[in-house]
Amino acid sequence: MSVSMVPADRPGLPWRRRPAALAAVAAAHVIARLPPARIRAVLMVARRRAAPATAEQAKAARDAVIAVSLSCAGEGCLPRSIAAALLCRLRGCWPTWCAGVRVQPFGAHAWIEAGGHPIDEPSHHYQATITIAPDRTLSRSLGAE
Repeated sequence: MSVSMVPADRPGLPWRRRPAALAAVAAAHVIARLPPARIRAVLMVARRRAAPATAEQAKAARDAVIAVSLSCAGEGCLPRSIAAALLCRLRGCWPTWCAGVRVQPFGAHAWIEAGGHPIDEPSHHYQATITIAPDRTLSRSLGAE
């Protein structure tokens, strides 16, 4: 999977926020080695009972992941996107996690979205093949109260 390069200015992250980001990155590297169906299953469980992430929450999580991991700041879109989603989950929310492909030229990519918009992604047009959106059962149960 490709698309992003190491940013010249990686965002800074206060020391007190680093442990959660590092834990999310470590878990993401393990999850990223799984087959796609297993990745989907793990993320479906992780998203349970989390509120939908705002664009600001998703961007903050993505920035934190990039701040603590050179591999996620570079070409590692799969672990970067998984780590950002997991970090959002640690903070009580869930972005939409996507993995997809483009045909011309062929490429695969993984990213997170909030409010239907990709978070800090270049405008390469990928067709999502796997999408893990926020848990709709939470939205329904909150609306019923």
